[in-house]
Amino acid sequence: MAKHKTRLDQLLVQRGMAETRSKAQALILAGSVRIGGAAHTKAGELVPDDAELELAAALPYASRGGYKLAHALDAFALEPSGMVALDVGASTGGFTSVLLQRGAARVYAVDVGYGIIDWRLRQDARVVVIERTN
Repeated sequence: MAKHKTRLDQLLVQRGMAETRSKAQALILAGSVRIGGAAHTKAGELVPDDAELELAAALPYASRGGYKLAHALDAFALEPSGMVALDVGASTGGFTSVLLQRGAARVYAVDVGYGIIDWRLRQDARVVVIERTN
């Protein structure tokens, strides 16, 4: 009898290893999810429900975009510590999380969408979320 299989991204969420499917997908694409010691990089891969999943490392930012933006801050030698910043097109808040981790005093996160920004950022007193704004 064949074992029941589930998409890898869904299994991560079911087991509480990722908060959302999009975060699970980011972990998978980053090569942070291992099954039997081997990295698996396809979110839609069907894996046995009883597979032993391991996370190599959690994402330090609210989205993968945070890595690019952190690199840009480094490349241009920008230090947001103590500053007030504007994240236009904030989406899930990748840049917002980078700015906060680097000491920004306040970040205005503006996006045309609604309910997209990471819940932890939404709860942070240093973040002012402005949604449904183009």
